[in-house]
Amino acid sequence: MAVIPPIRDTALQAICDVLGDTDTGLTGGEIGRYLNQTGIADPIPQMTKRHRLFQALKERQDQDRSANHVLRFISVVMDPVKHIGNKDYFDRERHKLNLALSFCGIHLTEQGTFKRVDAATTLSDAEQRAGTLRKALQERKVHPDVLAFCRAELVADDYFHAVFEATKSVAEKLRVRTGLTGDGAPLVDEALSLGKAGHPRLAFNSLQSESERSEQSGLANLIKGVFGAFRNTTGHAPRIHWNVTEQDALDVLTTLSLIHRRLDAATRTHIP
Repeated sequence: MAVIPPIRDTALQAICDVLGDTDTGLTGGEIGRYLNQTGIADPIPQMTKRHRLFQALKERQDQDRSANHVLRFISVVMDPVKHIGNKDYFDRERHKLNLALSFCGIHLTEQGTFKRVDAATTLSDAEQRAGTLRKALQERKVHPDVLAFCRAELVADDYFHAVFEATKSVAEKLRVRTGLTGDGAPLVDEALSLGKAGHPRLAFNSLQSESERSEQSGLANLIKGVFGAFRNTTGHAPRIHWNVTEQDALDVLTTLSLIHRRLDAATRTHIP
């Protein structure tokens, strides 16, 4: 890793506040173990977690004159393998960390690695962007399940994350409405495909005419297309680096609103 300039104290404290939070942060034992694993001394183990962690990371950063060991500590804590089966928690903690890291021009990716981004200047910047996006979507009367993803931490450095998270909500609604457990295109096929019998688990209409059956297939393909563009980060990893503009986000989130409304109104069939 290239030498990363030191993180200023206020941002470092914000990071430690997240990692040492009483309810959602690391335990005292985990802090000691991860500090040892990353070669960082633990000078005041008897102190409260956030102050203990801040002192340990600051002393190592001052010694190195770089933030490399701080980022190494974060990457160990946020190793995605450690959070298998608890992705919602991983996403929440990552976004909280990114709100602090954004002021340093650093972004923690979903893969647990770091990339450089344009540094934020004020918290108001991120909050204003989120508020502007929310207001525009409210004027479009978008579905409330989409508005939930217009949070400051999701749009702190770009709009892609709001779109990415909102897209995941469509898959979750499909699972809730059908009882299925899959994801991505296979989930859409299993839930919405006409199949040989011509009866999907969720029907958008009566399916009595060729036009209605075409609408069913077309909406299913629309959802698969959205998943392919914004959900499949393994097959489309470079898309994480897209510079999604506010207008892009508005258009995609409005499309997701349409999908949510159609899923809400869809009829559950008797297919087991």
